[in-house]
Amino acid sequence: MKRVFLDLSRCTGCRSCEIACAVQHSKSQNLFEAIFETPPPRKRTYVEAIEGIPYPARCMHCAEAPCVEICPVGAMYREDQFETVRVNKDRCMGCLMCAMVCPNGVIGFDPDRKVAIKCGLCRSRLKEGMVPACVESCPTEALRFGEFEELERQRRLQSARVVIAALRTAEQASLPIYKENTGGE
Repeated sequence: MKRVFLDLSRCTGCRSCEIACAVQHSKSQNLFEAIFETPPPRKRTYVEAIEGIPYPARCMHCAEAPCVEICPVGAMYREDQFETVRVNKDRCMGCLMCAMVCPNGVIGFDPDRKVAIKCGLCRSRLKEGMVPACVESCPTEALRFGEFEELERQRRLQSARVVIAALRTAEQASLPIYKENTGGE
């Protein structure tokens, strides 16, 4: 189950993910044309800042999704192929019960079609073997797409590289380094 993961320490709040999301959901899928579209394209990623720290909020495709459970007409559903929570816009009646129960506050509203909108992980891109638009557009790689276990492994390896680099620097500077006593003394 691949998902979008966030490394908050890398996010600069540039909003590239918001723009890429809106363009991905535009008719033209071209930034320069999307700006002039009517109705304007709607984003599904929202960059918010708390105490100056940016946070790109988006659907987490919850295992037990409250939006799916509460939808009175079954417009919110779990799609099997990519295990994402999606909205069937033809069934949605625009009551926004889903938005009221979303723990992340990321279900929006399309006032032109009068339906709920939310992140679907750029399903069309996934089918083509691509990553979601928000991930592709992130200049600092704060957003990453993959399997949880693999992304966590990458984090462990990066952490190990930092520690090893510090040890090598200390050795080159002839600084005392803790080394385990392997016997004898």
